[in-house]
Amino acid sequence: MKISIRTRLFITVNVLIVFFVLFSWGMNSFYLEKYYIDQNKQQLLTTTEMIDGIYNGNPMDLALEMLQLESIKGLNVLILNKNFEIKYRSRDVRIDSQNSGPSRPDTARIEMKRPEPSILLVTGSLSLLQSGEKVFAVNQDPTLNTKLLNIISMLHNGDYILLSTPLVSLHESAAIANRFSLFTGLLTIIIGSIVVFIYSKRFTRPILELNAIAQKMSQLDFSEKYASNNRDELGELGESINSLSDQLDKSISELKQANEKLVEDIEHERRIDEMRKEFISSVSHELKTPIALIQGYAEGLKVNIVEDEASKNFYCEVITDEANKMNKMVRELLDLSQVESGYFSLEKQKFNLSLLLEQILSKYEPLLKEKEILLSGERAENIQVCGDPLRIEQVLMNYLNNAINHIDDSKELRVSVEVLNKMVRTSVFNSGRPIPDESLDKIFTSFYKVDKARTRAYGGIGLGLSIVRAIMDLHQTNYGVTNRTDGVEFWFELNREYTCPKINI
Repeated sequence: MKISIRTRLFITVNVLIVFFVLFSWGMNSFYLEKYYIDQNKQQLLTTTEMIDGIYNGNPMDLALEMLQLESIKGLNVLILNKNFEIKYRSRDVRIDSQNSGPSRPDTARIEMKRPEPSILLVTGSLSLLQSGEKVFAVNQDPTLNTKLLNIISMLHNGDYILLSTPLVSLHESAAIANRFSLFTGLLTIIIGSIVVFIYSKRFTRPILELNAIAQKMSQLDFSEKYASNNRDELGELGESINSLSDQLDKSISELKQANEKLVEDIEHERRIDEMRKEFISSVSHELKTPIALIQGYAEGLKVNIVEDEASKNFYCEVITDEANKMNKMVRELLDLSQVESGYFSLEKQKFNLSLLLEQILSKYEPLLKEKEILLSGERAENIQVCGDPLRIEQVLMNYLNNAINHIDDSKELRVSVEVLNKMVRTSVFNSGRPIPDESLDKIFTSFYKVDKARTRAYGGIGLGLSIVRAIMDLHQTNYGVTNRTDGVEFWFELNREYTCPKINI
């Protein structure tokens, strides 16, 4: 059965209280009488030495002091000469009320008296005493029927002194004292139990608080802290637990962060591995068709399948066209690999986006006229932005090529530049069918094609938008695609000129 520390403390202290009460009662029972006699002996001894120091042989000169001893300390004084005749006895002396001085009966009566039998009982060996020696004796007073404790000693002038003090009934006194001690002991146990009960709750409260905090720490909950201003051992323990909690919280947080980073790294490696497999599969698929065509038409030329010049020229054009497609794909793969590998760095600078856009559109003007594409859009002049102009040109050309290849019969192409606070957004819109919702988050993935047949028709391999994604990620700006009611709009953003760093990255 589990016993709490508060219960153990309560029981232990109460056992100690009971033990000391019983111990006190036992000491009174067995040693009170002996202690009482020892105290009386010490009192008689001290009084005897005091009288011996001031006694000059005439006891009446000390009658007042001896009367005071008798009244204050309850002593009886008896002085005998060398012949054991009474020279002074306390009960023979009285106080004269007129002159306030001591008086005594006539000297002839005192000299005629002999010691009483009770006195002779304790003075039988007085002749054997030497000066300064002291003898204790206990005798029974026949008159008072009381035990007397006596001390007998020879004074410095040869007289004898006997001091007596009555011994009360110690058995009765001890019984009374023990009963009172038992009563006070029971009262002490009751009051002590109440005090211990209250104190044990106060004493164990911080221990229970520390235990609760430790329990929460075992569950990785470090929110609770021990709050106490005490500078005792429990206060120091609380501070140590608080420090341990903070250190564990910090260490576990760091471990969680490291674990999360490790999970991210593993996930990243998994995605890279999947991308690598997908990339190899996609490249193999894209290369398979042109290689097969080149190989087939080259073998046809070799065996002279066709003899007329026009057919030979057609075969050569197919081989050249497929070779150009392969060359384009290799270049794009090299660009994408260079950007995604991390070895490629941008040469950021301030440049005029409006001027760059006009130069690019002028290059596309013959193609647009040939395809009868209507170009429109709002483009402000002299818009300064921050970025790598060569890579931004590559992004614009990929957007334009993608728009031209997917434009519908409306043949509407719109290029716009819009200033948005600290950013500048460039949009390329083409009329045509919207991109399916399930493809919007995949359109910038390598080798992804919404319409594979159409993409193959114009020689696309699905890398242009992947290069856009890589370049804009390096610029750390937004980009994307939006379906409009009458077409599709691709866009990207660049920082305004005042956010451009002074050095290249």
